[in-house]
This record gives sequence, C-alpha cells and structure tokens, in this order.
Amino acid sequence: MGKKKPVQQTRRPSVGASSRIYSRDNVSRYSERARQRRRGKLIRRTIVCTLLAVLLCGVSAAGLWVSKIAGNLHGVNITSDLLATLVDSNVTSDPFYMLLLGTDGRPGESSFRSDTIVLSRIDPKNKQVTLISIPRDTRVTLSNGETAKINSAHALGGPDDVVKAVNELCGIEISHYAEVSFEGMQQLVDAIGGVEVDVPDKIDDPKAGNVVIEPGLQKLNGEEALTFCRSRAFADGDYTRMRHQRIFIAALAKQVLNNTDAATIFPLIDSLSGMVETDMSIQDIVALANAMRGMNTDEIWSANIPSTTDDSTGVSYVVALEDELAAMMERVDAGEDPRGPQTIGSTTDASATVGDLSNNEASDWSNGTASVSGETDSSAEGEE
Repeated sequence: MGKKKPVQQTRRPSVGASSRIYSRDNVSRYSERARQRRRGKLIRRTIVCTLLAVLLCGVSAAGLWVSKIAGNLHGVNITSDLLATLVDSNVTSDPFYMLLLGTDGRPGESSFRSDTIVLSRIDPKNKQVTLISIPRDTRVTLSNGETAKINSAHALGGPDDVVKAVNELCGIEISHYAEVSFEGMQQLVDAIGGVEVDVPDKIDDPKAGNVVIEPGLQKLNGEEALTFCRSRAFADGDYTRMRHQRIFIAALAKQVLNNTDAATIFPLIDSLSGMVETDMSIQDIVALANAMRGMNTDEIWSANIPSTTDDSTGVSYVVALEDELAAMMERVDAGEDPRGPQTIGSTTDASATVGDLSNNEASDWSNGTASVSGETDSSAEGEE
C-alpha cells in the first residue's frame, strides 16, 4: 500500500486577526454596505420604472393627440365616397391638385352649399402654386345626371360630387380636399392672430359684414377677413369676390409658412383642426408645409375659368367656355402660367399673379385697364 498523503492543515488566523475580521464593528459595517447596495438597486429600478412609465404615458398621449386631431380633420364630410374619388399623390415630390371649399354651413346643419370653390395646383419641388376660381353659379352635370349650379353639388350629392364636377369641368384628377365654413374661417383667422392682407378696394358692404375695410396693407381679424372674402358689391360682383378670395388664400399661406416652425406647427394644427376638414393626414400637412416654406406667395398664379353667362333656361348660369378652359388647363397641368381671365370672359395673353390682384382695383379688372407683371408692352411695339 502506498503512503497516505498527509492531511493538510488549514491555516487558522491568529486570535488577533480573528478578532479584527469577526468583530461586531465589522459586522455592522458589512450590514450597512449590504443595505446601501440594496438601496442603490432599488433606486435604479425605481428610476428605470419611472422613465418607462413616463415614456409609455408620452406615447399614449401622443397617440391620443394624433387620434383626436385626425378625427377632427377627417370630419363628417370626409366620406368614404370622397376618399374613393380622390387619387393618390406624394405631397412632397409630385405636383397635385387640391380642391378648396368655403361653405355656408352652420353648426347643426347637414346640408349646405359651397360658395367658394378654388382649384389649386401645388408643385412642392418648384414651390409653385396656381389658384383657379370656379364661379359658384357655374353650370355642371351632377353624378345623378341632374343639371345644377356647382355650388349646390355639395348639398345635393356631398363633397365627392363637387370633386367629380370639378374633375369633369377642368379635365383633371383631384388628389386632396379641404373645406371650411364661414364661421370656421372667422375662428381660424382669429386663432392665428389675424392675417396681413394687401386690400385693393375699400369694402363697405353691410350684406357681407358689419365692418368697413379701407384699402392698403393691414392685418385683418376674423370678422374683417370674412367680410373681405364675401363682399360682391362691385361692378363685376362675384368675380371681384373670387379675386379677393385668392388674395386671402395667398396671404393665409404666407402667414402659416413664414410664421411657423417645428415648434409651432403641431400646436397650430391642433388649434385649426376643429375648423377645417380635410382628407390629408397630419404627417402630410407638416411635410407639405416644410416643402413649401420659403415660397413667394406674391408670385402665385391666379385666374378664374373662362366663362360667360346664360339665362336662356330661366335660370341664371355661368357657362364655361370649353375650348378656352381646356387650353388654359393644359398650361396649368404643365406647370405653366395659365394666362387666364380675372373677370368674366375669355383668356388673355397676359399673366396675373396674386401680387397683381392687390395692385389693381376691381374697376381696373372689369374695365380691362388692369396692369400685370407678365404682360408685354404691345402698345409700345405698335408705336414703333
């Protein structure tokens, strides 16, 4: 048998060392350190849980906010029929058409007319906008085959019928839609602190509002803006009103694009969402606003459809001049100057921008004496 290995003796500390390791003081110190470690872990867990809770609350609140705003923007008039009529577009890269309506609807009413009808072509890459007004008395054929004034299409067939009528009239496809009531427009202007407008004519029209507006550059409040856009107390009536509406749309765009940034655009959308109905998403609105920032709103092209009047049926209609309108819309669709009229009649050879509208009085347009930035000096050429 082999030799057994000697049993190793474990080294025991001396009495002095043992007393230092296992003293009551050391036990207390170790216990305190353990408590500190447990307290540190607890604090870290509390902080993490708190941050997670805040994050979850923030995400939930953001989701609820988006849901609320989307619900407001996509109100009762943004129907499935309307969405099926609109065509897809990329609002930050491709030119698209958007229909803008001002209605006489009031709270509680389910049927109302669209007295302001503006077709806009928006080109985000080139920061170019064209505004084409359609007279409210324009004769159209509705989807049910009925002949009517276009401003009654909303009441008779809903917003999708208005879109279909404009598509047919102008030979285009509309991608987006927005409408605001007269009351909503007044609230909208007041919500953003007023809109600075270069008013071309004095307005003193009790039928449009209880305020008098002097000509010149000034900030209009909600009541004044509504009066400016509603008055027809001019020689060419509704055509002056349509010019004023295009001036106001450009001024509103300037106010929104130049006076908002990433910090204010979402609160602005929040405050306006109860006043405007549109098919556009919050993301599309913000993306489009950012894409169009820096646009020169004075250079927005402006026209109304070439038209004449017809009361042969006993109803006073505005009738589109089909050939002239088709030629004008061909230019618009190509991103060119529409060279369209600013009052009743046919197209002209001169362009007109929103800036030109503000620099001429209503009488200049109705008398054919308005000057525009895009016209050629044909009189000078004829004198040579």
